[in-house]
Amino acid sequence: MKLTSASFSDGHPIPGDFSFCTPDPAHHVCLGKNLNPQLTWLDAPAGSKSFVIICHDPDVPSQGDDVNQEGRTIPAALPRVDFFHWVLVDLPATLNTVGAGEFSHTVTPRGKSGPQAAHGSRQGINNYTDWFAGDNDMRGDYYGYDGPCPPWNDEIIHHYIFTVYALDIEKLPIEGKFGGPEVRNAMQGHILAQASLTGTYTLNPALSR
Repeated sequence: MKLTSASFSDGHPIPGDFSFCTPDPAHHVCLGKNLNPQLTWLDAPAGSKSFVIICHDPDVPSQGDDVNQEGRTIPAALPRVDFFHWVLVDLPATLNTVGAGEFSHTVTPRGKSGPQAAHGSRQGINNYTDWFAGDNDMRGDYYGYDGPCPPWNDEIIHHYIFTVYALDIEKLPIEGKFGGPEVRNAMQGHILAQASLTGTYTLNPALSR
């Protein structure tokens, strides 16, 4: 199984159009177009009955005390945790591509609606749901894709891993509001194949993109 994208190349920077935030010299960051990238997957097993797409960033700081704080940096040595940016399940077996901007085409304060989505699929909530929980203007359930917005004072470039899973079931046995960890657990024993693609992104002007 192979995963490719017309939006970015494996191991290379993700363009700003596919990000939640882009660099801004005056205010560090500004909102981006937040388009989901184009993805195509090939050579799925013959017995595939549905597909799942997950995008996660494994480089998110495990402690938020220094995040986006003037005069401070997030050290590269700080332990990192997963942050889920996209959780999409129940894509039909007849599908092998999603278009750029098909599932997200702007930043939506308080989050996009869900879980129902195109092609009869369902979208889980991403971790912006947790990140904005204390923000009166932005808090809500963030369904579907919301792109990169790493801390502008982080010493490391972040990696965004897009993974497509081919499953032996048409509908993932999961209900209600779910996120990345719940989907990973529900897929166990049903994965026939998987393929990944990694893009990089930083908002730190001191780091080259």
